[in-house]
Amino acid sequence: MTAYTPRSVGWVALVVALVLAGCDTSTPTASPTFTGPEPTASAVATAPAAPTTSPAASPTATGAPSASPGGSACDDTVVGGPAATSDANDPNAATYAEIEAQVEAIRGLAATNPVGRGVFDTPGLCAYLRESYRKKNPEDLVRATERLYKELGLLPQAASLEALYLELLTSQVVGLYDDETKRMYVVSQSGGIGPLEEFYYSHEYTHALQDQRFVLRQVRGQAKDQSDRTLARVAVLEGDATLVMTLWAQRHLTPAELSQIVGGIDPGSQAVLDRMPAILKDPLSFPYLKGLDMAGGAFMGGGFEAVNELIATPPDSTEQVLHPDKLRARERPVAVTFPDDLAARLGDGWTVTGQDTFGELLLEIVLREGGATATADAAAGWGGDRVALLEGPGDEVAVVLDTSWDTRADADEFEAALAPTVAELTGLGRSPAVLRPAPDRVVLITAESAATMGRVANVLGLAE
Repeated sequence: MTAYTPRSVGWVALVVALVLAGCDTSTPTASPTFTGPEPTASAVATAPAAPTTSPAASPTATGAPSASPGGSACDDTVVGGPAATSDANDPNAATYAEIEAQVEAIRGLAATNPVGRGVFDTPGLCAYLRESYRKKNPEDLVRATERLYKELGLLPQAASLEALYLELLTSQVVGLYDDETKRMYVVSQSGGIGPLEEFYYSHEYTHALQDQRFVLRQVRGQAKDQSDRTLARVAVLEGDATLVMTLWAQRHLTPAELSQIVGGIDPGSQAVLDRMPAILKDPLSFPYLKGLDMAGGAFMGGGFEAVNELIATPPDSTEQVLHPDKLRARERPVAVTFPDDLAARLGDGWTVTGQDTFGELLLEIVLREGGATATADAAAGWGGDRVALLEGPGDEVAVVLDTSWDTRADADEFEAALAPTVAELTGLGRSPAVLRPAPDRVVLITAESAATMGRVANVLGLAE
């Protein structure tokens, strides 16, 4: 698992505003919630773009990759050397050590092992991200995820999932912690560090402490087909680190230094962010923003011991992160499954090439990208879901999104909100249909042809 911190101007400005609101206090003056305009992203999460954070970490862009702040996209033409590692001669070593001691004091956790450090410039970061992405995301998995999004109208046909994701991260990441190598990195063109790098270093060092205490991989999980659960658990970790970063900045940065942080962010990074699709950038911002809400609420109720308990028993869905009452009740997702022999039922040449669980957050994005309004309300009341990509002979393809809802009224609302998506898919030449096999169940099937759509519906026992 690699944990990133973002560069987004909007996100940083909100955190800085929270810091300034709590200056001269040892704890936040209120539960850290954001009431202003929501930032559009942060290069967050874990392993670069896997269908583990499937729709959460895959792009649905509005076009082909555009140039990143370094002047080119993060592709194979960008060559970066190894990060410069710190040693006894590192002029920044004393500053790093001081921040680490300050973070340990705030978080109440002491390092049990030393943590390696390094510095990336932009080409070095690109090379690292590209290697990490390809190592952690099998080619077949990336291809299936890309096609799934294209079939749902979330990704243009000419777009590349890998290229977009790497461009986004290269433009946004200013720090990261790699739990495989146990090393932290800051991104600095000069090799030196200032208030911005110190700010983010406090965040990444928190991840190192989390890893030593809780083991990040165990908290997050390693499933490649549980995006919703993975995203919810990443939110716990990022919310904790963002809370610590906020408290650290309140205590150790001056207003002038905070102004330097906001003013020193490259506007080109925000431009890249603004061009990115919602299905990519929104799940990247979610763990920071909503995770901070969740971790901040726990902290206000019981300090960092309560945050520790939250990490030890993390949420199971983005629904629990979005709705504190669902988290308190530990309302578990409904298990939605497809038949194990689905491919065989469809006939020779058919395969189930990808499955995932979208969850409330990603379903809201699907509705919004399809043109619906009041999408947050329409996605609330989520009970569970499962999505499958089916591929057959002659390049036939279908997607089945099977959803379960708390009540019939919730299902009715979601079905109504799907109407613009159905219209959009029809306009793209697809053959979509929405079916209601039960009062609390809504199934969207979209296929390359009406015949294939009907075949899938028949096999699943959904034909009307």
